Amino acid sequence: MQNKPFIFFTTIVLFTLISTTLMGDVLTLYRLHGIQNLQKQMDYDLTQKKYWSDYLADKDTTFGYLESYTNVLLCNKSLSTLALYTKNDDNNFQLLKEYSAYTGKVKGDKLHEGDLKTPVGVYTLTKKLDKVDSFYGPMAFVTSYPNSYDKYKGKDGSGIWIHGLPIKQERNKFTKGCIAINNQSIECLDRHINIKKTILIIHEDTNDKKASKEELVTLLTNLYAWRYAWLYNKTEDYLNFYDDAFIRFDGMDIKRFKSYKTRIFNKGESKTIIFNNINVIPYPGEENLFKITFFEIYKSNSFAFSGQKVLIVRLEDNNMKIITEK
Repeated sequence: MQNKPFIFFTTIVLFTLISTTLMGDVLTLYRLHGIQNLQKQMDYDLTQKKYWSDYLADKDTTFGYLESYTNVLLCNKSLSTLALYTKNDDNNFQLLKEYSAYTGKVKGDKLHEGDLKTPVGVYTLTKKLDKVDSFYGPMAFVTSYPNSYDKYKGKDGSGIWIHGLPIKQERNKFTKGCIAINNQSIECLDRHINIKKTILIIHEDTNDKKASKEELVTLLTNLYAWRYAWLYNKTEDYLNFYDDAFIRFDGMDIKRFKSYKTRIFNKGESKTIIFNNINVIPYPGEENLFKITFFEIYKSNSFAFSGQKVLIVRLEDNNMKIITEK
């Protein structure tokens, strides 16, 4: 039985399309081939650059393409700052606050536990700690380090927080790897963010290039071409999106992954695959590397999944290559 939310979604999309100037073309396609063919055409149209170019034309892409986040925390280690950007009424990100920040004693990207380095990367805030040792000030926000790309690269360690400064102890001019701001600032930060809608981007310096709209259009086009191949069991097209150095979060390498996916695709099952809350963020400190996250709804006769998906991809000659996924 097809799930009810999907039927409702398809009906709304069809009604919306019929209400546009494309009504004749849509009705003809539906009359001749039925709803399934119409759905396939719409799935294909999502793989075209024109749709995404038009869609992104008036979007603020300062930090990439963000559907899930209304706040961006940007830490620049070389400038010792933590800046808070928030979406305004026009859906553009504007600088709300900039705090002086302490970071790790040793420069460079964090690699291992105890190396006294603050990581470079893209992270979420997983929880707020209201009761912490006075060394960390009045509160702390826990980050998602190590993320899936950190693990792919063999990094380790944990406990990277954004926290305040010592209330009773002596203050140092550096941390063991965390980001520290003064206590008035962290209380201010707490008032202005919802941690579920906040992304943390940590740069080593100011030399990282921002993603262009053209790059974001290309990535979103590729993302939906990957989905199209997945949805319609086009095995070779689907696997071409994976890098030879791909390793899945659980350690599955590209050879085993290809064999596993080929067996599944050979079943020829019909699927429902919907992506919501998509975010495409250029990865700091890396050339042409991006973190893509989205909420995935997947349903076939043999398997169902609903949850967060993370892809780390490299953009090579306008082609998306997935190097790890979770």
